[in-house]
Amino acid sequence: MDEDIAIINQNTRVSLIKKFCKENSKKILSFIFIFIALLLVYFANDEFEKRKKINLAATYNSLIFNTDKFSKEEIKNKMIEIINGKVDTYSTLALYYLLDNNLINDQVKVGELFDKVISINKDFELKNLVIFKKGLYFSDKLEESELLKILNPIINSESIWKQHALLLMGDFYFYKKQFNKSKEFFSKIIELKNVNPKIKTDVEKRLNRDFSE
Repeated sequence: MDEDIAIINQNTRVSLIKKFCKENSKKILSFIFIFIALLLVYFANDEFEKRKKINLAATYNSLIFNTDKFSKEEIKNKMIEIINGKVDTYSTLALYYLLDNNLINDQVKVGELFDKVISINKDFELKNLVIFKKGLYFSDKLEESELLKILNPIINSESIWKQHALLLMGDFYFYKKQFNKSKEFFSKIIELKNVNPKIKTDVEKRLNRDFSE
């Protein structure tokens, strides 16, 4: 008796499934089509990004290993193209190359390139490193409020680059002869838990030497 009831229940479930599939065949086919299309788009985009990264890597390496074959203007334009390619590793390297070799002097353009590289870096610490380098680059070109605006995302975080940003601001205020603010930022470095021992020692020496009463 129980076996008969089980067979009837199973047949009923199969019948309901068949009925559901028949009544919703168009929706099911549409869902399958959309799912397959999304998979194709995903894999196509992934393959595109891989090829783009390979091409940008080839362009970057060709430039830095064959500098004698290109003019400075050509190298600059190619490096900017790499940055605009928005592949974090090579966009970042291209920006550093431009700055290290003084190939770009337009401060507005430099700021735009920094912002572009910052926006495409997904790794927390790598992004903060680029932010710090932007602050370092503009530290002798900007006013206090503008420099703080750049560095505050690091200063207000637990990044390993926080100590470097605090040190930069301490030096900035010391150069400006705003000694109270300079001391404030140097003191914040001493309070950090995971500060680099060498940086901590150097800052303690400066506090004792330059700010002792």
